[in-house]
Amino acid sequence: MDWTRFRASPRIAWIGLGLFFVAVAAFRIGASAQGEGPPAPPLPSVTVAHPLSETVPHWDEFTGRFVAVQRVEVRPRVSGAIDRIHFTDGQIVKAGDPLFTIDPRPYQIAVDSARADVARMQSQTAMLSKDVVRGETLVGGGAITRRDLDQRRGGSDSARAQLMAAEAALRSAELNLEWTQLRAPIAGRVSDRRIDVGNLVQAGATPLTTIVSIDPIYFEFDVSESDFLHYARAGAGHQKTGQTPAWVRLADETDWKRKGTVDFFDNALNVHSGTIRARAVLPNKDMLLTPGAFGRVRVNGGDAAALLVPDAAIASDQTSKVVMVVTPEHKVAAKPVTLGPLHKGLRVVLSGLDPTDLVITAGLANPMVRPGALVAPTDGVIAPLAN
Repeated sequence: MDWTRFRASPRIAWIGLGLFFVAVAAFRIGASAQGEGPPAPPLPSVTVAHPLSETVPHWDEFTGRFVAVQRVEVRPRVSGAIDRIHFTDGQIVKAGDPLFTIDPRPYQIAVDSARADVARMQSQTAMLSKDVVRGETLVGGGAITRRDLDQRRGGSDSARAQLMAAEAALRSAELNLEWTQLRAPIAGRVSDRRIDVGNLVQAGATPLTTIVSIDPIYFEFDVSESDFLHYARAGAGHQKTGQTPAWVRLADETDWKRKGTVDFFDNALNVHSGTIRARAVLPNKDMLLTPGAFGRVRVNGGDAAALLVPDAAIASDQTSKVVMVVTPEHKVAAKPVTLGPLHKGLRVVLSGLDPTDLVITAGLANPMVRPGALVAPTDGVIAPLAN
């Protein structure tokens, strides 16, 4: 073997040894990488804040029904045949608008006859008054006796009394003639006609239609005994009716934009239900509120301290509403809560939340933010949005 050839190439040997060590190092690095796996993903970011603590009005809500302030059943005051109908069913009418006309001809004849009686009695009274004046002159000369003068005076007085009776009969006839025009006694919405043209009606016996007032309108509701006592002690009972504000909404409305005042509490509680009847009165300019319709009313039951959070911080589970909070260990936890109304754009939390809780106000849309998950919280602030 020619050893001189290896001694002549030491540079090649060192290069081969270096390549060997590089291969070993690469193998070890690859094996280490396969054992450790990919790097962990970053924690989801959330914004947290303490719930806003503020004094808010406590609202008591009740279910009730709208009631017309006035309701009139239109009946004829004289008998006769319906000659004309002046309204359409469901029309809005003003007080004094004509509704029905009963054939006025018989009553016009009665008025003319009564006027003739008045004219006759006026003439007779004037003639007898002149006889009295002449008698007073004649009795002084002995032409007639005192008895004759007294008879003339009696006849004159009787004629004046008959004239007064004739004038009263004329007024009665004129009133009956006026009543042939049935006019709306109140402003409001008229119902449908109960009779057609040509039908005979009897005075006071035949209902022709009904009218209910629309603006303003009542809202009647029942208040429990405990709530009533609370209002009475707070000065919102009998002493301040007409001053206690109330807000009403319809069944399909979500906001309380219809404002009125509580104007009446009944004088006794219902012994069977343990409630007392209350009433609010409110304007109805758009005439949308209809007697008989159901609604909700809320009355201020006083002020109380409460915690407020944005609606975006509230989630739902199968049975209740929950608020997601972050624990000191940066873990997400769900707290069941009882919610109240909106106040200044924030939701009132009646129970289930503490002032020291860190409520998640942003980041709940991330599916990784769930109870028990670790998160990276960022401090935020809960502020009122609007009145």
